[in-house]
Amino acid sequence: MATGTNVQMVEKFGESDVEELCEAANLAILDGGGFGWLEPPPRQTLEAYWRGVMLVPERELFVARLNGIICGSAQLVSPPRNNEAQKHSASLMHSFIAPWARGHGLARQLTREVELRARKRKFRILNLDVRETQTRAIKLYQELGFDHWATHPHYAFVQGKWTKGLFFFKNLLDTDPPPAEPE
Repeated sequence: MATGTNVQMVEKFGESDVEELCEAANLAILDGGGFGWLEPPPRQTLEAYWRGVMLVPERELFVARLNGIICGSAQLVSPPRNNEAQKHSASLMHSFIAPWARGHGLARQLTREVELRARKRKFRILNLDVRETQTRAIKLYQELGFDHWATHPHYAFVQGKWTKGLFFFKNLLDTDPPPAEPE
């Protein structure tokens, strides 16, 4: 584990957490990795988004910190309770690391923690999707044992053009948990 990094599930926001999440999200959005947003929304919209995530029972928020400052996040999303047919699978969604914090292994740590939480909650499958332009993320997910199972040719409309989306899954029953990060 790189010095000054950690990843944790958030149960309650600390004093500066929402501000730091908004700042990291803005930078990621401007860099093209904004989990759906193409342009940063107004600050109050982002603040409401993060506070709303904490209110949704099917969502668990994980944050990455570099030197104590939130620089990224991801969400573990469970199927709604009425979806018994898919109660075995969860999704890793809205994962990002701010550009200033990249290169410290935080995306790997974030993905690992979400996967470990999914395993702890007894999910059998972990799904995720990503734009084809997110090549570093695609490489990471492949390295972590996620299987690419489909490509959607009209996944997102960015800068007047269609962008493909890649869909991945990991069978948590047939694979080992990710190894612990080196100390």
